[in-house]
Amino acid sequence: MFNKILIANRGEIALRIIRTCREMGIKTVAVYSKADADSLHVRFADEAVCIGPASSSESYLRIPNIIAAAEITNSDAIHPGYGFLSENAKFSKICQENGIKFIGALPEQIEGMGDKSSAKKTMKDAGVPTIPGSEGLLESLEDAIKVAKEIGYPVIMKATAGGGGKGMRMCANEEEVKIAWSSARKEALAAFGNDGMYMEKFIVEPRHIEIQIAGDQQGKVCHLSERDCSVQRRHQKLVEETPSPFMTKELRKKMGDAAIKAGKAVRYEGVGTVEFLVDKDRNFYFMEMNTRIQVEHTITEEVINYDLIKEQIKIASGIPISGKNYEPVGHAIQCRINAEDPLNDFRPSPGKITEYHEPGGHGIRIDTHVYAGYVIPPFYDSMISKLITVAQTREEAITKMERALGEYIIEGVKTTIPFHQELMKQPKFRDGKITTKFLEEWDFKKDMMS
Repeated sequence: MFNKILIANRGEIALRIIRTCREMGIKTVAVYSKADADSLHVRFADEAVCIGPASSSESYLRIPNIIAAAEITNSDAIHPGYGFLSENAKFSKICQENGIKFIGALPEQIEGMGDKSSAKKTMKDAGVPTIPGSEGLLESLEDAIKVAKEIGYPVIMKATAGGGGKGMRMCANEEEVKIAWSSARKEALAAFGNDGMYMEKFIVEPRHIEIQIAGDQQGKVCHLSERDCSVQRRHQKLVEETPSPFMTKELRKKMGDAAIKAGKAVRYEGVGTVEFLVDKDRNFYFMEMNTRIQVEHTITEEVINYDLIKEQIKIASGIPISGKNYEPVGHAIQCRINAEDPLNDFRPSPGKITEYHEPGGHGIRIDTHVYAGYVIPPFYDSMISKLITVAQTREEAITKMERALGEYIIEGVKTTIPFHQELMKQPKFRDGKITTKFLEEWDFKKDMMS
């Protein structure tokens, strides 16, 4: 087991990792930018090292600074959390070269799953259902038009190095393909330095359902049930829940088996997530694999009663997994509470939190790094906290979430709490009749202002 772990991240996920390490008797090192000097992860770690100014590119993304911090503190492992360098194959490799264990996937696994086009081919070869589309990257506009005709409209064009909805366009006809070929490539090149594009059949009434997996160094892979992440805004998740209200036992077994195939195909090491699109007839298709811990790992922990960060650390130290597949017990929902103004296109709202009061009671969990007087910097993700409710049924979990949101006081900045309060009342949401298009079809501003 490791003696000391450096956490190459910030905010609530850094604090989350520190807590597990402390319970395991492992020393921790926090790294922080000058803007994060007053963050709780800095206060609660055993050691802390400033790695640069506020800008991510000069601090949390600066690999030499992080490696130097690990070396001067004699850290024998680095946990990257999520975001920043968590899916950076180069960082994983540099950790290897410096004799530091990267608590995450191996460089070749990150590389293989990071490129969506090659990931799709790997999954197809492994027998995992994939969305009909181009074989590899599109070579030209003519190639794009040809593929679209073969698989049938509507289609969706995606950047191979994409994420967060950038470089992605839905096309209903040939004219839209011509427009998308130019605009999507430009956007992808600007965002990722790579304008490679591929095309897929556009799935009607899709749900975004992902399967949590774990794989050890001995080649064993298991799944830990599903999460439904269909409530999204511009491909950014806002609410997650488990089990999915759309799930059946038969579908869970099929999707779980497919996710295990995906993990075994790349000899996956660590905790990861295989993401699928599921159509209205419960056909499912591989979308991507996240080779890291997810923001929404919390709800899986609540329904299987297991610490996934602990599992990551154990796997990285060479301890084999049990190989058991998990079924969810009860129901858990997570709302991402962001410092954003939902009535103003979710514009970020950085600033000082003047008053802060958390809800409490049975079945409520809050993962956060903020407190009254904390200043939310404008340089990073706007997440304030993750509010999780757990109950025996979905209806009870929603009712509990309504109560918790009503008790949650955050003043000084705009937050997404009012949005979530309105969402919990929505008949379609309460009935579980949600797709990834749910927010596009719901005029939430009107309901919030009524």
